[in-house]
This record gives sequence, structure tokens and C-alpha cells, in this order.
Amino acid sequence: MIIDTHCHLDDARFRDDVDDVIKNAYEQGVQGIIIPGADIEDLSYAQELSHRYSHIFFAAGIHPYHHEQYDEKILRSFLSDEKCIAVGECGLDYFRLPEDAAEKEAEKQKQKDVFVKQIELAKELKKPLIVHIRDANEDSKHLLVEKNADVVGGVLHCYNASKHLLDLADKGFYFGIGGVLTFKNAKNLIEVLPLIPKEKLLLETDAPYLTPMPYRGERNEPSYTLLVAQKMSELLNISVTELHNLTSKNAFTLFKALEKIKLDTI
Repeated sequence: MIIDTHCHLDDARFRDDVDDVIKNAYEQGVQGIIIPGADIEDLSYAQELSHRYSHIFFAAGIHPYHHEQYDEKILRSFLSDEKCIAVGECGLDYFRLPEDAAEKEAEKQKQKDVFVKQIELAKELKKPLIVHIRDANEDSKHLLVEKNADVVGGVLHCYNASKHLLDLADKGFYFGIGGVLTFKNAKNLIEVLPLIPKEKLLLETDAPYLTPMPYRGERNEPSYTLLVAQKMSELLNISVTELHNLTSKNAFTLFKALEKIKLDTI
């Protein structure tokens, strides 16, 4: 069994064939999928998919690029759903910031404020966090530690290979590894992978983004977690079966609601 812990099945690029994509992945062993919340406009569809398939779950949150969408009342309405098992994806992304110094700091502060609100919401509702960090390692780690996010823990989605973040493993955080691991320029991630405690590793695709080799440039799909698992098993010198079992066990440990998965033919 494989759990794809981060797959945007609610993305427009899946609208025409989402059922076929889900069935193909399931038949190849991807028998658990979590749809992260990024855009509040897509949450209803993610919720719909999670109730259409017993092995699909979703999360509700606001991506840092969409911080202006933050509406706690709307988020709470989705987070009350039993198939909504995490808060996120939320976090900090400093990749695209205004050039003006004052505007840059204002944007950073807005992202921080919304991130903190979601950390507090996760703690209140006792749901783990799905954390997005890009070019913001210092501030992200500071807020996770300062706001005691270890109470609920979570996953560092698309872990960026920063050694600065590694000790978050001691504070209940897991490390989501996806297609980037298969890229030719993944030297840093390949080097740091063995430093991550094995009991903190999770598989993800971030589909339809970050498609692994040899399909890079095409639409990513949850079935491609098998390619990531193959590469990870080679780097860790363990069997693919062991890797599948390990990462699935980790996913069940973090996302306890996954125990509701009912394995059957779809």
C-alpha cells in the first residue's frame, strides 16, 4: 500500500479524467490519497471527491500565496467534516515578494499572520498541519516552535532539503518527499535524505506539479508515487516493499483519521 499524502486532485487539470486517474493509481497500489487545501474556492470539490471515494481524504487551509482569502468561518465549516483530516497547506513562501522593501516586509507579515492563525486552529481542532515552506526556512521554523505546533505536528510538504529544518523531526514533524528526488539537480535532497529519521518519511506527488522522471514536463499523477518510492528505496538501501510499508505506517501515525480507509475494489 502507498499513501500519497499531497495530491491536488481538485486541480482543473484533473477535471476531465479524475475518476480514471484515481482508479489507475488505486490499481497500482496507491490506496490512500490526501488532497491538500490551497485555494478556498476548490475546497468544495475536494470535499466532494473525499466522499465519493472511501480512501480519499482532504485538508482545509490557505496557501501563503492566497492569504487574502483567509476566512476562519469557511475553514471551520470544512474542518468539521470527518473526511477533513488536516489543516493546510499553510505556511510561508518568500519566492515571489515585492521589490520595494516596505511592501516586501508587509507581505511577509501578512503571510505570517495567516500562518499563525492556522497553527492555532490546528491546535484547537487537534488536526496535524500540512506546511508549505519556500525560501522561508528561518521564519517558518521560528513560528512552528514559538507557537508550539508540536502539539499537533504535521508534515513539511515538498521538503526542501534544508538541514536547518531537520530537528523539527523531534517536534512531531514529518518530511514529504516527492518527484524532486528523481531530478538530476536533486543533489542536496539526495544528500540529506539519509539524515531524516526513517519513521518521519512520507511519500507525496504534489500532482499535477513536480512530475518525477522520466515523465518530467507532463502532468503528474498519484500513481507516480511508485517512481518516488523506487528512487527512495534505492537511496536508503531498503526494498521497495519495505519503503511502501514504512511510509504508509508513518502516514497512518500522523494522519490518524486514515484508519477509516476501507480497502475494496473501485
